[in-house]
Amino acid sequence: MATFLAVPLKQTQEVELTKPLRSFIQNTFTQVEPDDYNHAINEFSKLRNLMIAKSVDKHESALEVLYRYYDQLCAIENKLPIAENQIRVNFKWRNAFDKESLFGGKQILGIASGAYEKVCMLFNIAALQSQIAEVQNHDSDEGLKTSAKYFQMASGIFGHLKDIVLSHVQQEPTPDLSPDTLNALSALIVAQAQEAIYRKAAADRMKEAMVAKIAYQCSDLYSDAMKLMQLASLKELWPKDWVPLVACKQAGFHGMAEFYQSCVAQQSKSYGEQIARLQKANELLTAAQSRGGAAFAFKTEQGRVQRELQAAKKDNDFIYHDKIPDLKNLPTIGKAAIAKPAPFPNKPMSEGFTDLFEKLVPIPVYEALTAFENRKTQIMNTEIGRLREQTQLMNSILASLNLPAALEDLSGKKVPQSVIEKAQQIKDIGGIQYLDKLMNELPELLQRNREILNESIRMLEEEEASDKQLREQFKERWTRTPSDKLTQPMRDESMKYKQILDTAINADRIVKEKYQKHKQAIELLSKSPAEIDKALPSGGGAHASESTGVVQKLRKLMDDVETIKAEREAIENELKEAKFDMTSKFFSALASEGAINEEMLSMSELDRIYGPLREQVNESLRKQDSVMAQVQPANMEFCQAKASDQSGAQREAMLKDLAAGFDMFMELKSNLEEGTKFYNDLTPLLVRLQNKISDFCFARKTEKDELMSDLQKSIASQPTGPTPPPPSYQSPSANHPSAPPPAQPSSQNYAGPGQQSWGNAPYPQAGGGYQGMPMPAMPSGFNPYNPYTYSQPSGYPTQGYPQQGYPQQYPGQGYPQQQYPQQGYPGGNQPYPQQNQWR
Repeated sequence: MATFLAVPLKQTQEVELTKPLRSFIQNTFTQVEPDDYNHAINEFSKLRNLMIAKSVDKHESALEVLYRYYDQLCAIENKLPIAENQIRVNFKWRNAFDKESLFGGKQILGIASGAYEKVCMLFNIAALQSQIAEVQNHDSDEGLKTSAKYFQMASGIFGHLKDIVLSHVQQEPTPDLSPDTLNALSALIVAQAQEAIYRKAAADRMKEAMVAKIAYQCSDLYSDAMKLMQLASLKELWPKDWVPLVACKQAGFHGMAEFYQSCVAQQSKSYGEQIARLQKANELLTAAQSRGGAAFAFKTEQGRVQRELQAAKKDNDFIYHDKIPDLKNLPTIGKAAIAKPAPFPNKPMSEGFTDLFEKLVPIPVYEALTAFENRKTQIMNTEIGRLREQTQLMNSILASLNLPAALEDLSGKKVPQSVIEKAQQIKDIGGIQYLDKLMNELPELLQRNREILNESIRMLEEEEASDKQLREQFKERWTRTPSDKLTQPMRDESMKYKQILDTAINADRIVKEKYQKHKQAIELLSKSPAEIDKALPSGGGAHASESTGVVQKLRKLMDDVETIKAEREAIENELKEAKFDMTSKFFSALASEGAINEEMLSMSELDRIYGPLREQVNESLRKQDSVMAQVQPANMEFCQAKASDQSGAQREAMLKDLAAGFDMFMELKSNLEEGTKFYNDLTPLLVRLQNKISDFCFARKTEKDELMSDLQKSIASQPTGPTPPPPSYQSPSANHPSAPPPAQPSSQNYAGPGQQSWGNAPYPQAGGGYQGMPMPAMPSGFNPYNPYTYSQPSGYPTQGYPQQGYPQQYPGQGYPQQQYPQQGYPGGNQPYPQQNQWR
């Protein structure tokens, strides 16, 4: 009966997946509702637990569960990255060849890495395939075919693991995952697949010449496996009966190859060769028996060889008298390499696999959409900024000329209609009291954000100080990743938020200065028409009349100004409401090319949509230049025609102040509303950062407590050696110079204590080493003097929003950017950020 070897499974424990996955979705994909994925997250967690329970079943149904879990791991790789600095889920796996307890011993390696989990899953899939192959009925044709199939699949997976394990496991793996071990397992398993094929060929009474070649290839494969298994680094790894059995089979199948080739010699009447090969076959089977001992699996074959040898010698002695040649002079038996490692599949392993998180876009697509939205907003705000800047310039010029109020004040006896309309517009908004209310709210909003940010920075500093103190105390035994390597992105994010708040304070100061400068005019415009009329000095009338050509020309030019403003409002709306469908384009690029050339795809689409609108903006600016070039000389002619006296000059000066006051009211209203929105939008971003840092500190504390426990256990288990100093928080004298040095860690501890943090450390972290992952969007710098020209603080990337006031988003690293809908406000200068959202 055939004797096959099955690879033991790696063992693991249940982990907490629900909280960290939900937290990551909530903090990353701000456009989705985390509750919508509760079912998917729970199913994923159940699938892993089912995988653990089913692994012990040596059946295809159990293998299907492992396939499904592995496929799901692959599906979320680009959506929900599990890593020490992203979704922190610590996966612990025990060395498959370790006989110690699952929850203790030196052969456990725990890493917060989805790639490590995938490697361990592939190992168990291959191991379970070998176990299913091993338990088949090898006396049946179907059983041998099933064994050969699964052995070849398992060999292919082990070979694939050998090539990828070091790139996926970023520290020393347990012995079962070393490339040498995986190479040896791949060789062993493919040899067993060849053996299954040999046994089927022999049972099917295939031609002896072919069976001999299959057997000789089988011996050759076992020879390769034996050499790999006997490497110095692996000698102590294997179960004690494995190497003897492999050595036994190497000799045994060589012997069977000689036996079947002797049958070929007999058929060709080469009786001397027949005897020579039977003698060699007998020698090899005797050697196999010696090597295998109780595991010798060729008893039946050995008996047959001995009987055939005895009969052949007798016939040759009495009948043929053929000379027995030296075996070295005989032709070498050929090889038939039928069994080969199966290629690693590039598609889901499970039947009809469906991604539980199918609706989540991959992070590369999400990043591309975010970057596209940045580009789109940059272009949109630049063009809107150009329009508003020129409109503001036009308004200021007309206000300095007292237009159009001067045309409505030819008599100098009543309040111009345009002033009454502007005053009514201000009163409808709430008058100067509305501005006062907004200005009084800003300090409170600023203080709230400052407190959140300061608390976040304090938590980081305390955690790092604690880690440094314990690292200095325990030296090389404090093996976990240093805090400064994990927290730098969070520190950078905090510092950029701090710079943003400092810049916002400057914007608040400039807004207050403008308010004070125009406060008197805004107060007057907040009053009734009668009060405005009473405050206006009376004029002496004008020599110009409605019928004069210059008045009519100025009125037409003022109509042209209003037309320009209306056209700009329409252009601005078109810029804001432009629709794009980039999701499908980015998905197609990712599927076809494996990567997304975001810049090329985005700029092509943006030029197609925004190109005509940019031309409309340019045409509007040219029209303004033409109109204003006519206004200046016409106004000079109008002023010369007016009757001028002292009271008329005072009235005109006040009307100019009122016109400038109205423009400044609308500008300040826009600025203060944007400032309020800015601080309110910043608060959830800072809270999200604070929560991330709090989760990080909690996970690090859990890891610290476990590491301390492991250190204490290792110290207690040492029979001799110096006593390590107690932690400083337990003993004030822990750092005394006379304290004995800490004991040295065992060099064989593959899973150093720092690598064994609890698998349910529940939250994603903003740790070091973000590779292309986005981070929460943050507003960045602004220049309130030039609201539509981006003024970046030192150290900010150039991909920010180069527009009004606070730029839209800071494209950071490590977390996805969060964006908010942009709100349009009247007025020109907007020193606060416009938030934006892709849909």
